[in-house]
Amino acid sequence: MFLLIVLLIVCTSVYFALKDKVFQEAKTSNHQTKPENNHNSHLSTEEILNRIILSAKQGEIPSQKKIEVGKTNLKDITEQFGEPTGKDEIANGTYLTYQSQKFAVGYNHNHQIYEVRSYDSNLQKIHYDDIIGQLNKPSKVKYYKDQNVDQIILVYELPNKIELKFILPRPTNENNNPPVDHTSVSIIDELIPNNGTSVDQLLNEMTLQEKIGQMIISGFYGPNYSNSLKELVERYHIGGFIFYNENLTSNSQTVKLVNSIKGSNQTNHLPILFGVDQEGGRVSRLPGNLGHIPTNQQIGKKNNGEFSFEIGQILGEELQAFGLNMDFAPVLDVNSNPKNPVIGDRSFSNNPATVSKLGIQTMKGIQSENIIPVVKHFPGHGDTSVDSHLELPVVNKSYTDLKSLELIPFEDAINQNADAVMIAHILLPKIDPKYPASLSKMVITSMLRNDLKYDGVVMTDDMTMAAIEKNYHLEKAAVTSILAGSDIIMVAHDPNKVKAVYKEIEAAVKNKTISEERINESVKRIILLKQKYKLDNNQVKLTDTQKLVEKTNKLVNQLKN
Repeated sequence: MFLLIVLLIVCTSVYFALKDKVFQEAKTSNHQTKPENNHNSHLSTEEILNRIILSAKQGEIPSQKKIEVGKTNLKDITEQFGEPTGKDEIANGTYLTYQSQKFAVGYNHNHQIYEVRSYDSNLQKIHYDDIIGQLNKPSKVKYYKDQNVDQIILVYELPNKIELKFILPRPTNENNNPPVDHTSVSIIDELIPNNGTSVDQLLNEMTLQEKIGQMIISGFYGPNYSNSLKELVERYHIGGFIFYNENLTSNSQTVKLVNSIKGSNQTNHLPILFGVDQEGGRVSRLPGNLGHIPTNQQIGKKNNGEFSFEIGQILGEELQAFGLNMDFAPVLDVNSNPKNPVIGDRSFSNNPATVSKLGIQTMKGIQSENIIPVVKHFPGHGDTSVDSHLELPVVNKSYTDLKSLELIPFEDAINQNADAVMIAHILLPKIDPKYPASLSKMVITSMLRNDLKYDGVVMTDDMTMAAIEKNYHLEKAAVTSILAGSDIIMVAHDPNKVKAVYKEIEAAVKNKTISEERINESVKRIILLKQKYKLDNNQVKLTDTQKLVEKTNKLVNQLKN
């Protein structure tokens, strides 16, 4: 009996000892094998996508439920996660990366989190076809390319002004179904810092007169800083200027003129757009021997996207050297009419795919030098036999016709982050029998805004061209264009006409023909564009252009090979 009791005690002790050891090993094993962000590793692709969508609707990513865009602030992040492993300052704000937790956040000047990105390894299970198959066509498609990545961005707009983005390698012939690299959840119209002031605050601080001035790009006489030019800046708060040959005599003169205008603009809320038609070929306004940029037609014959990108870079560098910040280029018109007197060799090709490929690369090259490109002439000036500088061209095409040819390069450019679109002075009677495109709500709002989903800056071509002035009352046409959806009215050459247009717009707001809310829509787009490119009133330094000339000549020599 005694032996049985001893044996029972020993067995019981061994059992509990073994049980405790197994329990401890299980705890250790569970702790070691449970990855930080792989708690959903057993889920199917469909389930992962569903969780991403559900979280995004709450402004969150699945792996970090305590971060909600628009509500969480920087202090919450640092208290919960400590110091980040990386920090990047960009145009829209500041980004912090937490590598071990596999996420990053973007915050604005108020320290509010407006974007959260997930780098969860489970995202690699999701491929391009999975997203399109389950979520259908995205609201927008964007592209991003630098020296390290070439990406496609699928954007889905969700309720409460939230955007969900899937960022993947751009599909290629070798890999047409790439996996997701990371996702992003953000507020669509996040506040963007501008000396500590948000867009809405700026709008509230600006007078109606300042807002109207922002909606005009003005021309002026001569190469000197005159009292008339000073008045346009200080009294009329003009938001941008276009430079022609008569305004440009040399590098030093242009920089001096730009600096004088900037000096007068110090008391205004926003910096100024300084624009020029620097397309290359016969439309090259900048003075001096900068090297000969080939025509777009010549570039089209080479048909090399990388070459076009480098041409865009050269154009951007040229503008920088003169203190300018906006290039009214590239031309995205398809040269489908050989009798066209105004486009011709300014077009890359009579093939819309070629125009799209080369035009977009030129646009990106210009953007890479922090110069704002303006794609033109929407919805397409290539099939005209009349010069809109002299008469009003008529294009007898339906919307379906345009979609199959002229609109292709513009739609592609919009999908690849076009910043600004210039509207042509052409009449399309099958679409709008009364007004040319630049004054047409059917063209600007219905086609460009609603159908092509473009929400960037829209500007007119020069309203003093004969296509408008011979057929319409200039000042009233400016009001009509704003009602149609234009953000910026271009009035070249004559400051007196600029003032008349300004006063007509002001009167239209006061008599409620145009609402101030409509004005605010345009000014907000203009503010966002100026802030994206970090425009300022700082004085420009004179730079030597000799190296730029050498670079241009070296690049152009490639056409001979």
